[in-house]
Amino acid sequence: MALRSLKTRTAGPGRVGKRCDGLMAEHMRDLDCRRLELDELWTFCGKKEGRLSPEEKLNDELGDQYLFFAIDHDSKLVPAWALGKRDHVTALQLLYQLRRSLNGTRPQFSSDAWNGYHETIGALFGDSVDWATLTKEYEHTAAGRGRYAPPRVSGTIKRIELGRPNEDEICTSIVERKNLTVRTMQRRFTRLTVAFSRKWANLRAACALHFCYYNLVWQHRSLDGLTPAMAAGVTPNLWSVADLVGDC
Repeated sequence: MALRSLKTRTAGPGRVGKRCDGLMAEHMRDLDCRRLELDELWTFCGKKEGRLSPEEKLNDELGDQYLFFAIDHDSKLVPAWALGKRDHVTALQLLYQLRRSLNGTRPQFSSDAWNGYHETIGALFGDSVDWATLTKEYEHTAAGRGRYAPPRVSGTIKRIELGRPNEDEICTSIVERKNLTVRTMQRRFTRLTVAFSRKWANLRAACALHFCYYNLVWQHRSLDGLTPAMAAGVTPNLWSVADLVGDC
């Protein structure tokens, strides 16, 4: 009887993921985020793309998956994210949520030079955004046996894409550092791992929990112990994991 009672009280990933989605939709509104950095983070679901059969390749929930997200340079808040293939559909999902979360002020975007942003950012934001890309150049060095880190950065190329962005504020360092946080907190995104997701729904629920926890519970050292949500003025209080899970 005790085991059955404990099992019924255990929060399932679907319920927790839906609750976190609801919390993000409720609180990520009317944000004054003026410097936003965008990026995409790779993982896979079920199998790596190269191991999919022709039939399995027809299922968008298998193989390579990309986590698109935006982060505010100042408050470190993640107001929007999307999960799917590295295509226009996923990019539009991210940008639609991002546009809905902002308060109408003109933001500046910094991103890598992935060509899918050229159609999607202009389509959703028009001329109400300043956007620039930053591309890193790497030294030509032999990879060497057992080396998994990228080669040393030798320079960067900044390119203005839309509007009149402040060139001194073109930066992707914060979003790249957030990539490390995602990989550290979620082993599903770690390279050379066996902790990958077997089901897309579970992967998405894990991402929903991660970003909700990061925004509302995680106390960022660079923010003097505040959470990103507190630094952005979303909430005055520090949340707990119990607040996220609720009655799930």
